[in-house]
Amino acid sequence: MMQDTQLTRLGLFDAKVPRYTSYPTAPHFSATVGEADFTRWIGAIPDGAEISLYLHVPFCRRLCWFCACRTQGTTSDDPVLAYVRTLHQEIALLARHLPRGVRLSRLHWGGGTPTMLPADAIHALARAIFDVVPMAEGGEFSVEIDPNEVDGARLDALAEAGMNRASIGVQDFDAEIQKVIGRDQSYELTREVAEAIRARGVASLNMDILYGLPFQTPARIADSVQKLLSLSPDRVALYGYAHVPWMSRRQQMIPSDAIPTPQERLRLFETARDLFVTDGYDEIGIDHFALPPDGLAVAQKAGRLRRNFQGYTDDTAPALIGLGASSISRFPQGYAQNAPATAAHTAAIREGRFSTAKGHAFQGEDLLRARIIEAVMCDFRVDRAALLRDFGADFLTVDRMLSDAARRFEGMVELKGGVLTIPPAARPLTRMIARTFDAYDQTKAQHSAAI
Repeated sequence: MMQDTQLTRLGLFDAKVPRYTSYPTAPHFSATVGEADFTRWIGAIPDGAEISLYLHVPFCRRLCWFCACRTQGTTSDDPVLAYVRTLHQEIALLARHLPRGVRLSRLHWGGGTPTMLPADAIHALARAIFDVVPMAEGGEFSVEIDPNEVDGARLDALAEAGMNRASIGVQDFDAEIQKVIGRDQSYELTREVAEAIRARGVASLNMDILYGLPFQTPARIADSVQKLLSLSPDRVALYGYAHVPWMSRRQQMIPSDAIPTPQERLRLFETARDLFVTDGYDEIGIDHFALPPDGLAVAQKAGRLRRNFQGYTDDTAPALIGLGASSISRFPQGYAQNAPATAAHTAAIREGRFSTAKGHAFQGEDLLRARIIEAVMCDFRVDRAALLRDFGADFLTVDRMLSDAARRFEGMVELKGGVLTIPPAARPLTRMIARTFDAYDQTKAQHSAAI
């Protein structure tokens, strides 16, 4: 009760804050960054460096109502195959600008539904990528898999292409909740696909589950989590459902009066978290869980945990290049986002140019603040000495930042010896604490609930 009183006093249950998968966040990207910047930043990658690659497939056979991602529904393969042809052209364009000897530390196919691609298209696309950027030793190739939109031939193609981590979105196993959010996916089907993935030698399996869905109760989410645990995923993302019907029109299909209150959302999260921890999973950041041998758990213990647009990662490559419509790239120099609309992206690629529509070039204190926010989100700890060492930052500037955060969250965070620490009881406030280090105007952006 004391903790809830303090969380209420600090505004947790009313706050809307960024998820901080980047800094500055995407609403602050602008058209001041364009194709010339993107091309120059690619060319500045050192010869022989390791990079990450994200490939976006913005198509789904059906549009789930809960989803706010930029996707489009299609019952025909024609637009998907046309888009794949564009991806091949984009890969060839990238090849003309990449420095020599660059290799992949991570390759991720997301969407949308990447498993909509036919088996022969999967083979050809993977081959095109690896011809340009070979996988580095110990590299990871992960794919988001929809159990409703995959079969043996496509799983065979992915495994043969080198997929060694698969990710299955679960959301919730409760039949009533699935109906309300437009996502019909039985436990039996999910188990069947998980077993089929493992039978093909894919060593690592991720799963996503949501809290804060309509009609969710602690008992219902506990049941879904226990079913998920029976599938023994190596890594789990426990995301908070963001109800933003003003941004995602399909969410208007979901009854707003059935959405749990912020206080109820916290109970739902805590119920799920306790089950994961009891089952032997390590807590990773604010919303991930991993078995101790998993790369995320190892990275966290070693202080190498990072955060990007896919969430928490153990990938430390300095450059992440996004392929496909709406994909975002990150370089040491800044961010660049492709045209969000598939038609605009396709038109640019066919003209022989990248579709960069907006982005942000790092300036001023951006990199310093980005690292502080990442440390808050990943480690619940910010070390002044490390910032001074790694960024050559001004002592008084950093000290003022840390002191301001400690003052705003007095009694919930600790500042001692130049180290700011967020104890377990205060971790629901993590995104709010991160916001205190954000120098950009937050009033114009519509963010999701803090919990």
